[in-house]
Amino acid sequence: MTDLRYPVGKYEYGGPWTEAQRAAFIQTIADTPARLREAVGGLSAAQLETPYREGGWTVRQVAHHLPDSHMNALTRFKLALTEEQPTIKPYDEVRWAELGDVPGTPVENSIALLDALHQRWVVLLRSMQGKDWERTYIHPEHGKTFTLDNVLGMYGWHCRHHVAHITSLRQRQGW
Repeated sequence: MTDLRYPVGKYEYGGPWTEAQRAAFIQTIADTPARLREAVGGLSAAQLETPYREGGWTVRQVAHHLPDSHMNALTRFKLALTEEQPTIKPYDEVRWAELGDVPGTPVENSIALLDALHQRWVVLLRSMQGKDWERTYIHPEHGKTFTLDNVLGMYGWHCRHHVAHITSLRQRQGW
């Protein structure tokens, strides 16, 4: 791995995904809160404030980013499932990571939030069938229409991507 920004590589949509691939992405989402909890387990306050790379977010920011991002993801799925090609609302994830709740909230609180959020999201994902995966939303920042099939793969990747930011930092630092 030479690019610390992408410890599991960049996301590429290889779909439409098979049912087995979708099931694997959903399982990744289901497993992520435990993987994040394990990734940050035993870290000191100073270690939580360590950026995963030069110019990158701290471990604390990464841990708080996941539920922020995935709350938006669940909402986007629900919008796409209940409206015809909605335009979703983007958010400034960098500025969110700099808000006062990030340094002021224990990482475990965000992991607990992620755990409950993912439990709910996984139930929704496992209830989806056939044409549901073809439903779309418009992302105005990208000027693109995304299928839920594509978005599922992206968030499965997103889970692995950010946990790997932490685990690869730990490996490089010998923590």
